[in-house]
Amino acid sequence: MSSILNIQQIMKLIPHRYPFLLIDKIISIESGIKAVALKNVTVNENFFVGHFPIKPVMPGVLIIEVMAQAAAVFLIYDTKAEINNKLIYFTSIENAKFRKPVEPGDTMIIEVSKIQSRNSMWKIKGEVRVNDTLVTEAIVSAVLVDVEDK
Repeated sequence: MSSILNIQQIMKLIPHRYPFLLIDKIISIESGIKAVALKNVTVNENFFVGHFPIKPVMPGVLIIEVMAQAAAVFLIYDTKAEINNKLIYFTSIENAKFRKPVEPGDTMIIEVSKIQSRNSMWKIKGEVRVNDTLVTEAIVSAVLVDVEDK
């Protein structure tokens, strides 16, 4: 699967870094509509050490974080916002549903679609699929804010 944004390009758009940069690439963006990201889940992820050693499962909160990072890239890319001194804060998560576990070896396809935006506020629907099966869905809200230098 080819990408329109590789990891180096993603790192120019969002401030997340190892071990918290969770998306691997953006495979499509439809301006103003949606973006699709990819995350390869490996047994080497540090959270699998304790969640759970007997049966590794990706924590649901990190699946939501993957969705949030894809949404952040979409927001910055789509608005062409200058990211110097800006951050995206997520303000709410609604209707989160975890339908199936995500395990080592899975490839997550994350689709984030704009529901609405007003000024610097966005509401986005996120869906995560593994092997074309919906595993997680949620609605997230976010705001793009200026950050003062200290």
